[in-house]
Amino acid sequence: MQMPDPDQALIAGRDAIASALAKIVPSGVISDPAALAPWSCDALTAYRQLPLAVVLPRTTDEVAAVLAWCHQAGVKVVARGAGTSLSGGSLPLADGIVLGMARFNQVLAIDYDNRCAVVQPGVTNAAISEAVSGRGFYYAPDPSSQIACSIGGNVAENAGGVHCLKYGTTTNNLLGVEIVLIDGTVLRLGGTAPEAPGYDLLGLVCGSEGMLGVVTEVTVRILPRPPHQRAMLIGFPAVEAAGECVASIIGCGIIPAALEIMDRPAIHAAEAFVNAGYPLDVEALMIAELDGGIEEIDDALAVIATIAARHGATLCRPSEGEAERLLFWAGRKAAFPAVGRVSPDYYCVDGTIPRRMLGPVLGRITAIAAAEGLGVANVFHAGDGNLHPLILYDASIPGDLEKAERVGSRILETCVEVGGVLTGEHGVGIEKRDLMHKQFTPVDLAQQQRVKAAFDPRALLNPGKVFPALSRCAEGGAEHVHGGRLSFPDLPRF
Repeated sequence: MQMPDPDQALIAGRDAIASALAKIVPSGVISDPAALAPWSCDALTAYRQLPLAVVLPRTTDEVAAVLAWCHQAGVKVVARGAGTSLSGGSLPLADGIVLGMARFNQVLAIDYDNRCAVVQPGVTNAAISEAVSGRGFYYAPDPSSQIACSIGGNVAENAGGVHCLKYGTTTNNLLGVEIVLIDGTVLRLGGTAPEAPGYDLLGLVCGSEGMLGVVTEVTVRILPRPPHQRAMLIGFPAVEAAGECVASIIGCGIIPAALEIMDRPAIHAAEAFVNAGYPLDVEALMIAELDGGIEEIDDALAVIATIAARHGATLCRPSEGEAERLLFWAGRKAAFPAVGRVSPDYYCVDGTIPRRMLGPVLGRITAIAAAEGLGVANVFHAGDGNLHPLILYDASIPGDLEKAERVGSRILETCVEVGGVLTGEHGVGIEKRDLMHKQFTPVDLAQQQRVKAAFDPRALLNPGKVFPALSRCAEGGAEHVHGGRLSFPDLPRF
């Protein structure tokens, strides 16, 4: 993965830039190289570089003033929440600043009558549910990183989670945002009302990966907690059988609250890490959760058990009590760190495929990794076909990272080949940037870049991400000029 060559003039002006920004945000600018190390990467830790400076604003007015100054000075800006992006979405730029939103960490208002909460973008996902739990409410999207990831980052990436099969991703639970554009303009999109006239700019902002503006306030939908929840562990002798079972469950009309699958390597890692009581003699383990009334749950679990038996399931074990249900999920939620204990490094892939293709694609994933001599552990949101293969490698071995990248790219290409898409919830960032042409035509990409240019005409917000490197200038309606010399100077210009 390569980022654009940095502007050496901006790097040379680091001290002047930091000094100017410190006047806008007193006691909120970090520019010492040693102190910048914590901001050198996000959760895609294979790629690192120090930013020019980190700015930590406290108010929307400060964010607006910083962005307006950067717009005027031509300084690039990467907004950062908790830094949990797995696609390199908040990887800093050597010639740009990081705008850290960690100080925006307050729950501003809770409206139980209208079932919504207004929070600042630095509030963690789990903290929203904690804030409303006293009245029996919660925030439905639940990424596995929910104790750390911020709601602002969730909006940027349209984050999902294990319960998004039934309750939707961030975009389905987002009601409004306050967003600051690169020139300092402050906009409010949406609000507490369920519908709004005009273009769906809120839908455009959700999942825009920090390329259109900086979110400074978020209004989300909160829901009453279901009266009852029950999960069931279902073991299969083959991963393909588990994938086929998923399609059958959804096809019969049952929409579980969650439907997750782990393969043997992930099962063994999670069990050793959490002691959740997972069976170790199966090739795939499904966690199906139902919520609602007791009779409804019991009926649906009985149907699921029957379907699973038709697909060769060797185990169907419902949770007995809330403690056991939470233990079932503790293993799944800890699968990523658990795999980190059995492999020096892993590369997490995020792609989505049609449910009917789960079986064949999982087999291909194993073969793709084996061809490069690498292992893979599969953990995925089976209900909506969102795959998370964890490619196991050792960064200390020369060439291993490159092997993992090749495996990841081939897996994502396979997702597109079978009718899926490049991402489900982690975003494009730098990880999938140069694969975008596999899913989108040049016309598609050009249209997306025109939208980007409407919000950020100088491409100062999170540049180097999402759009393939070789397409940016021409498809953005601009031309690269190096050293004052035009390419093909003999051609007429219009």
